[in-house]
Amino acid sequence: MSEAVLGTRIALVGNPNSGKTALFNALTGARQKVANYPGVTVERKEGVVLTPGGRRVSVLDLPGTYSLRARSPDEAVTRDVVLGRLAGESLPEILVCVADATNLRLVLRLALELKSVGRPMVLALNMFDIAERQGIRIDLKGLSGALGVPVVTTVAVRKRGLNDLLSQVDALAAGQGATASLWHEPTAVELRQAHREAERIMRTYVKPPLRPDTWTGRLDGLLLHPVVGTAILMLILFLMFQAVFSWATPVMDLIDAGFTWLGQAVAHYMPPGLLQSFIADGLIAGVGSVVVFLPQILILFFFIILLEDFGYMARAAFLMDRLMGVAGLHGRAFIPLLSSFACAIPGIMSARVIDNKRDRLTTILVAPLTTCSARIPVYTLIIAAFIPHRTVWGFANLQGLVMFGLYAAGISSALIVAFIVRKLIWRSASEPFLIELPAYKVPDPKNVARGVLLRGQIFLKRAGTIIASMMVLIWFLSSFPAAPAGASGPAIDYSFAGMIGHFIHPLLAPIGFTWQMAVALIPGMAAREVAVGALGTVYAVSGAGGGGMLAATLAHQWPLATALSFLAWYVFAPQCMSTLAVVRRETGGWLWPVVMFSYMLALAYVAAFIVFHTAALLAA
Repeated sequence: MSEAVLGTRIALVGNPNSGKTALFNALTGARQKVANYPGVTVERKEGVVLTPGGRRVSVLDLPGTYSLRARSPDEAVTRDVVLGRLAGESLPEILVCVADATNLRLVLRLALELKSVGRPMVLALNMFDIAERQGIRIDLKGLSGALGVPVVTTVAVRKRGLNDLLSQVDALAAGQGATASLWHEPTAVELRQAHREAERIMRTYVKPPLRPDTWTGRLDGLLLHPVVGTAILMLILFLMFQAVFSWATPVMDLIDAGFTWLGQAVAHYMPPGLLQSFIADGLIAGVGSVVVFLPQILILFFFIILLEDFGYMARAAFLMDRLMGVAGLHGRAFIPLLSSFACAIPGIMSARVIDNKRDRLTTILVAPLTTCSARIPVYTLIIAAFIPHRTVWGFANLQGLVMFGLYAAGISSALIVAFIVRKLIWRSASEPFLIELPAYKVPDPKNVARGVLLRGQIFLKRAGTIIASMMVLIWFLSSFPAAPAGASGPAIDYSFAGMIGHFIHPLLAPIGFTWQMAVALIPGMAAREVAVGALGTVYAVSGAGGGGMLAATLAHQWPLATALSFLAWYVFAPQCMSTLAVVRRETGGWLWPVVMFSYMLALAYVAAFIVFHTAALLAA
């Protein structure tokens, strides 16, 4: 096989919600890798597939776009890759325009633009089974002739039509090469001409459905209703957070019991000393106190991926547009904020779908206020220690209600901060909210399972790298130097951790924090969930508990006001260096990360101060 054959590259280009990524997964399977494009945080997905002709082809999945007239960072990356303008990215030889066969109107304009680029191209009509079921009649031969490109039909989720698509890739790769590109930034007149040409092709070669999708209309009539639809959205969010706390409990108990048994076994079979303390109190107690929350994180991601695949996320954004508008946010900000429930980093990155720079920057600044999964270990630990496990109103878990309240506090604070930013800093009105509502689809169980498994692997990787290394550091600081001979206090008081904690404590005493909490906040800057492991290690080394006993230890040693203050702190605290690094890359400098860190730190301190003194006053 020649070098030219080995180097064949194709790029998948299409509108959002066209099934492009599903087609990419069907083509490449496990032979894919995910990274970032050089110099930007836009995700880059590339895989390898073998064609029927024995050709090894590299497949690039580009971000969704409606036009090469890029308005958002995602669309700019797609444009630059297609036109060969992106530094460090080689030009794809063949373009595959992926279209939703049930909604061709918008993609035809994109196909005409891509054709003018002068690269060999094939149009893949994806989800063709749904189009057939609805009775949509497409003249494939006529459509191919009008566009001047081969047209194939695919059903990515069932791997139908893949051989036809790859055979066309073989034919294009072996045939005539690229021609001169005629694409340029279109004028208003050219845009109207392109729109009319797309409409003409649509009328001529695509006939309306004989059996329209009435289910989508009926569901939208209910789910998009301003009152009923909003109530359903609130119910879905409520059930999601109840599930995060209730469903995960049995598995969490098993994991906790396993780590507790492991720590006891080490303590029983190893002689007392530094090595035993390092393994039992440092690694097992520290890492175990974080890994125990894996079931909750998996449940949260399960709901988010399920709603995305079903097609509900766009509807939720549409419903929330009015509320977002009151707060000065664009309706599209709802998806980044919802994504931030899982992690602020993908939430901030997904703000690229917002065209207006000021709207996008406002969304980035408030996204970390939305409660991410890294806060779950902190919230769950404090709730388990101080909130009774009982049912209220006959059906609701009280601990789940408190968890829901913390999430609601994060969302409310994000909306309030956005309102202040837009009123005090940027007073221009937000742009009108336009969004395409995809057809409802039955989620693919394999895709859901793959997504949940991937997020679980990422979390465990963090537990095995960042968290484990932080636990080793905390154990070292908590164990050295040893207490002097004749010391009356706990040994940890004489350690580096004790010295650091007591030094910082005066700054945190007004909000009710102990010196052990001060120690936990420092490594918590690397990742929020590390604070739980740090507390587990500090209290284990001090002989006050650890592992499965940590919640009981805190309940015994902390007053309720301190626990509530700690929760208030974590609603706002900017304790994640990775998030600040991503904000720097997205905004092109350190100004906005510094602004974000400063205002969130101030909010955290003020909120914790108010909560601590109010709770202490009520308890007096």
